[in-house]
Amino acid sequence: MSSRRSRSRQPGTSRITDDQINQLVSQLQQLLPEIRNRHSDKVSAAKVLQETCNYIRSLHKEVDDLSERLSELLATTDTSSAEAAIIRSLLMQ
Repeated sequence: MSSRRSRSRQPGTSRITDDQINQLVSQLQQLLPEIRNRHSDKVSAAKVLQETCNYIRSLHKEVDDLSERLSELLATTDTSSAEAAIIRSLLMQ
């Protein structure tokens, strides 16, 4: 018995339908620039999930890079200036 089936039989759990999975994959597909810009409508769910993981990783990297740049900028700015206060507030978010 698959783990998906066994989980659906546990009390208090709701089963997600294939239609719901297809709808969620379709929504993900629309959010991903790499897939959204393709002319082909047919993309496998596995490809959409892989691209989603790749996109999230790239966003994390971009956030890390921007945080590092802000930290470097703060290090070269007068700490009592208005610019430094703005940079600190951005880093705290």
